[in-house]
Amino acid sequence: MPLTNMLAGDLLAKRAELTPDREAVFEAATGRRFSYVELDARANRTANWLRDYGVGIGDRVALLAHNGVVYLDLLFGCGKIGAIFTPLNWRLAPTELAYILADCAPRFLLFGPECNEPVEALRGQLQPEHVVPQLDYANAVAKRPARAPRPAELDPESPLCILYTSGTTGRPKGALIPHRQLLWNCINTAISWGLSEVDVSAVLTPMFHAGGLFVFLTPLLYAGGRVVLSRDFDPVESLRLLESERCTVVLGVPTLYRMWLDALRQQASGLDTLDLSHMRWFISGGAPCPPGLMAAWREATGVAFRQGYGLTEAGPNCFTMTDEESLARSGSVGKPIFHSRARLVSPDGRPVEPGQAGELVLRGPHVCSGYWQRPEETANAFREGWFHTGDMARRDAAGFYTITGRFKDMIISGGENVYAAEVEAVALEHPDVTQAALIGRPDEKWGEVGLMIVVLSGNSALTADELRAYCRARLAAYKVPKEVVFTDSLPVSAYGKVEKQKLKERYLAHAVDQS
Repeated sequence: MPLTNMLAGDLLAKRAELTPDREAVFEAATGRRFSYVELDARANRTANWLRDYGVGIGDRVALLAHNGVVYLDLLFGCGKIGAIFTPLNWRLAPTELAYILADCAPRFLLFGPECNEPVEALRGQLQPEHVVPQLDYANAVAKRPARAPRPAELDPESPLCILYTSGTTGRPKGALIPHRQLLWNCINTAISWGLSEVDVSAVLTPMFHAGGLFVFLTPLLYAGGRVVLSRDFDPVESLRLLESERCTVVLGVPTLYRMWLDALRQQASGLDTLDLSHMRWFISGGAPCPPGLMAAWREATGVAFRQGYGLTEAGPNCFTMTDEESLARSGSVGKPIFHSRARLVSPDGRPVEPGQAGELVLRGPHVCSGYWQRPEETANAFREGWFHTGDMARRDAAGFYTITGRFKDMIISGGENVYAAEVEAVALEHPDVTQAALIGRPDEKWGEVGLMIVVLSGNSALTADELRAYCRARLAAYKVPKEVVFTDSLPVSAYGKVEKQKLKERYLAHAVDQS
């Protein structure tokens, strides 16, 4: 099969052929290590087990479980027989899970021991033919043959996964990830980021998201490297895991880096002798990372720190930069990856000039094929061959992109556009501010004004007026928040994105009453 037609099952089988005995995966929670040939055999057994129950091309197979090798069993096992792997967010409430299950209608639902409670709560609403505990699955699969199943009649556009978006702006949508996208994400990441068989990465973010599955996991398996799977996140234990497994590249989200930084600064953590000299670089994704946090992490570890950008629909690795560029242009996500095109457009679709903000649109083989059973939303997002990300960005004269916020996350105050991410970035530069989110509240005079919700560090006595004065010294007057509210925490998604819809539900009625 030509390289550009390689399917997910072929990818793993070819790597197992090339380096059968090399270690592919270490599952930290169980202490088990798997070679490439063992990993491929597990996927074959899974595929044969599913086939025994009549699962075939186009059938959905859902998983509700914490991180583990079972994700790889199902991803590649489904890929070998044309089934569609659909991992579910175990952090969702039963009603939210019920909506997704009704939307994708899986034939199988596998669930881990940590998820017994939500599955029991859903028993009366579940539609899958088979609901299988992970232990029963493991016992059944172990009895199946390890030989490769009869190949399914698939092509590169056949769907491999349905990954549901976070739903921060409404009901979750299922992005259709074809086999082609998996392959080109691997190619783009390996080439553009310089990954090779010597690299090791720990997967610390949830594998039900594109970040956990596709940032380093599948690209490193493609390149012949090694992956460390962590079931849960503990700041101290995860840093020790990076050290003991001698990881070289690691993805984190801003919240994770804050927790790590706090752990490094606590004398009681036992991390005073931590050695990360084997690390090539860290990268942050999922949400904008404050420049101050990036600088603090570089100082604490002496390791290069990059900011990445991606999204479910276009893959988690859409831009790249060198270590030197990541320092000189801190806050930028770099330039588009090798096999990709990017541009910025105005609301009417016209290209914008360098330095101006516009909506980021992407095209290339790393972009998904649309949304599951959402033809209108697919047509709206994919226009004239370009995927409209909904994110705002600026591009400088040298071609480096900086994400400035969501296209819709903009306040129009007195006719002026105020981008929330820009104001939030300024607030986060204050040493007492650990989290900040700006939303717009209706105002009779200005149409909208900014309401900033802030989380302070430690025992800070910073006042709203002091923070507004800090912003006023760094921003145009119309961008300064009209009101500042302090809280203990902000609602965030699994990837550290602030869920602003929840903030609007919580604070806007109060804000209007006070206007």
